[in-house]
Amino acid sequence: MRKELTLSYEYFESWKELSEDDQELVNRALHVMDSAYAPYSNFKVGTSLRLSNKHIINGSNQENVAFPSGLCAERVALFYAGANYPDLSVSTLCVVASGDLLPQDKLLSPCGGCRQVMMETESRQGKNIRVILVSQNNSVVVFNNAKSLLPLAFGAE
Repeated sequence: MRKELTLSYEYFESWKELSEDDQELVNRALHVMDSAYAPYSNFKVGTSLRLSNKHIINGSNQENVAFPSGLCAERVALFYAGANYPDLSVSTLCVVASGDLLPQDKLLSPCGGCRQVMMETESRQGKNIRVILVSQNNSVVVFNNAKSLLPLAFGAE
């Protein structure tokens, strides 16, 4: 029996085409990106996520000379939300970045570790997490769930 994996997403030329709520997440992620500590990669990442009560949590990547002791922006925000709001679910997560590690016109995508944490969070809360990825040229890809980013996640059913 052959099965195929499919990737379903929405594409926008600019994040200005998103809803007001989603634009707010992008603006917050862009703002928190400035607080990233990235002296080694020079690749700053910002993440904003909206909880089920509409509260927004922000995170930026924090590097460390003792690699891999740093932490990605996505995990900073997700772990903070899990530790401080354990009874609330994450409804939407937005990621932005700036730096030369990725060409301006290429799709921004979370690392494998962050994808796994997003999957685990989605699984634990029993609800999908919408994922908004804003590339450096302002184009956007929106996924309806984290599983779309990691269909063969470790521990997945």
